[in-house]
Amino acid sequence: MPNRTRYWFHQAERDLEQAEESRRSGRHEWACFPIQQAAEKAVKALHLNRGQEAWGRVIVELLEGLPNEVAVPPDIIEMARVLDNFHIPPRYPNSHAAGAPFQHYGPLQSQQAIDYAGQILAFARAQMA
Repeated sequence: MPNRTRYWFHQAERDLEQAEESRRSGRHEWACFPIQQAAEKAVKALHLNRGQEAWGRVIVELLEGLPNEVAVPPDIIEMARVLDNFHIPPRYPNSHAAGAPFQHYGPLQSQQAIDYAGQILAFARAQMA
């Protein structure tokens, strides 16, 4: 089977670029979903880099499932906890008590999420170097 580490990581970078573009256009709810995807794919790339496949969507669980020689800093775990909240709610109106997703996300959330995803990608990149 071919090693797809770089493909996963390149797609993570592209997803982050899409999030930044969505943020600039004021589509903050839509920015938050690809941010979650970017972090998820970067961690999956790190799993592949370490010779294992990973399944699932929860970034925290993906980080916790890394081999023991990968020391994941606690702040990276906490950032992943925030990003894990952006997998479903930014996309579906029934994920909130009232209102459409775009009414629940603004520049503060999308910028923080972009910052967190950037740090998770940087962590993964450093571990794969």
